[in-house]
Amino acid sequence: MLPTPPKPLILAISGASGLIYAVRALKYLLAADYHIELVASKSTYMVWQAEQDIRMPSEPIQQELFWRQQAEVENSGKLRCHSSGDVGANIASGSFRTLGMLVMPCSMSTVAKLAAGLSSDLLERAADVQLKEGRKLVIVPRETPFSLIHLRNLTTLAEAGARIVPAIPAWYHHPQTVEDLVDFVVARALDQLDIDCIPIQRWEGRK
Repeated sequence: MLPTPPKPLILAISGASGLIYAVRALKYLLAADYHIELVASKSTYMVWQAEQDIRMPSEPIQQELFWRQQAEVENSGKLRCHSSGDVGANIASGSFRTLGMLVMPCSMSTVAKLAAGLSSDLLERAADVQLKEGRKLVIVPRETPFSLIHLRNLTTLAEAGARIVPAIPAWYHHPQTVEDLVDFVVARALDQLDIDCIPIQRWEGRK
């Protein structure tokens, strides 16, 4: 009997500011040899242009090279990119087994659509599948301040089983760089999926 291949993790990227969170997550996950199924929303293209003056390719094959270049990981792990409009992709089906799904960064527009159960694109459909199958869905919202509507939508997702991990860094590990702050958030998000592949300093109590 052949060994069961490891389940993939879905990494979804919406059009919120802070794409560095997705890049750092991808860097560590690929370096740790994870299989990643990646889908980026249409708004992500505009955010890349605005934040980094970089044009993200639209074709999935070109996107794979693009994301590997951004993460600075050439060969490790497995990465498959999907078009946001491809609602017939593997991750759109509950029969495609996964470790779960991480939406990072997650815009309030995406939060609202997920809370309403909408599936107008592949990102939304894949997230809806995780919830209906009882799998892990981790949301990393990147917004401040939250309005009452935002909070109610996030509460709805939490009640449905999603884990909400706001992009709020800690300071007890004495961060020295922006990457140190980002990596802490990414590590805490991955903790919700029982993935430990980022070398951060964890709280061990007072010494």
